[in-house]
Amino acid sequence: QQQQQQQQQYRIPDSILLDIRGGATAAAKRRKNGSSRSSSSSKSKNKKKSRTATGKPKVGKESEAKNEKKSFNIWNAYSSMLPLTRLHVTLVVLSTVAGLVLGDEQTAAVLSLDPIRLYYGWEVWRPFTAASFLGAPSVSWLMSGYYLFQYGSTLERATGTAQHAIFLLVQITLLTALSSLMGIPFFTNSIITAMLHVLSRAMPHHKVKWLVFTVPYWSLPLGLMASDVLNAQENKLAAAVPHLMGIVTGHFYFFHKNVWPKLGGEDWLKAPDFLIRTFDPDAKEKTAKENINSALNKTRNKGKGRKLGGKSRK
Repeated sequence: QQQQQQQQQYRIPDSILLDIRGGATAAAKRRKNGSSRSSSSSKSKNKKKSRTATGKPKVGKESEAKNEKKSFNIWNAYSSMLPLTRLHVTLVVLSTVAGLVLGDEQTAAVLSLDPIRLYYGWEVWRPFTAASFLGAPSVSWLMSGYYLFQYGSTLERATGTAQHAIFLLVQITLLTALSSLMGIPFFTNSIITAMLHVLSRAMPHHKVKWLVFTVPYWSLPLGLMASDVLNAQENKLAAAVPHLMGIVTGHFYFFHKNVWPKLGGEDWLKAPDFLIRTFDPDAKEKTAKENINSALNKTRNKGKGRKLGGKSRK
């Protein structure tokens, strides 16, 4: 009996046991809630870490955004080209891809200017592929492609798309005849030189930058020819021939379009009215010098930005 009395004396009431158990479960719940809160806070911290203190995306996100913006800018630059320049650049890229797929022998057999197949086989695509093929991708390919885009855009902007179409047709016709006589399979570089010659003759004494030199505009075709001659490893005379052909055909166009009408002759190279209505409905009559001067100014003004902390240029 004494032992029972002692046990009853030291027995813990059930309410206290329930409170202790409840407290244990509550503590467990608090720990659980604390862990969930910490996990949610860590998630929110991770979300916050994806951005900087100023709210801008971190470097990784920013680089992805820059890559997307860059690809978008490339497409915008391509779509903003003038129509014929964009078509010419597209043909250059397609012919280059075809050359990589077909190989050297098949490329020469399919894309080159073959007079017999052209005149007797009616393979009428050959003058256009001969005017668009620049060879395999290389530094020279990149430079020639840039010159084609730069001078083609400037000339098309100066004369209008309709007149530029006449220029390209005249050049392809004349260069097809000359290349057939001289056995030259491709004449894209000749067209580039012809574009540059026409631009330079309109403003021969205008000062421009070429590489690191400031030279008169009339000397640019010769400088382009000299650079290819110096880069040629074996036959340096053969490297000069396409440029000489381009100077001849370009001067033929410039004389009959800009000089001969001033001497009283007929402007027989003027773009027909239906081409002008289609491509240049708002074209205005200006001299060649005014057109090319305004086109050059537009090209130069493209790179002008604004000074830091200054006012934007008007």
